Amino acid sequence: MGTWDTGHFDNDTAADFSGTVDDTPENEREAVIREALEAVIAPSDYLDSDDGAVAVAAAALVAAQCPGGEPVTTAYGPDKPLPTLSTDLRPLAVKALDAVLGEDSELRELWDEGGDEEWAAGIARLREVLVAASG
Repeated sequence: MGTWDTGHFDNDTAADFSGTVDDTPENEREAVIREALEAVIAPSDYLDSDDGAVAVAAAALVAAQCPGGEPVTTAYGPDKPLPTLSTDLRPLAVKALDAVLGEDSELRELWDEGGDEEWAAGIARLREVLVAASG
């Protein structure tokens, strides 16, 4: 995993996902984000770190449009603007983050082994924004 920091887009996989979002026609970008979230909610086995990294990036894009959400300003996030995303993505993003933080998540395991608590705190902040906006 090419990771250089704890931010939601600070790894090769999330940066590549941003490119995919940019390369997708505007009217299909929401579907790309939805697919990234759905892919991790009910994995058939161990949740791959790449799928987890993409789900975190997708959740960050959803949270950015929520009240209290932080805009995605990193150079590794999408360059093109997103359409206004459906509010039904918010609880889906919460479920995706819960899966990424779950026992069967390689991404969580890698961060736990690294001993860096900043990553988990960032995920918790994303989750808080999404939960508050879902209610």
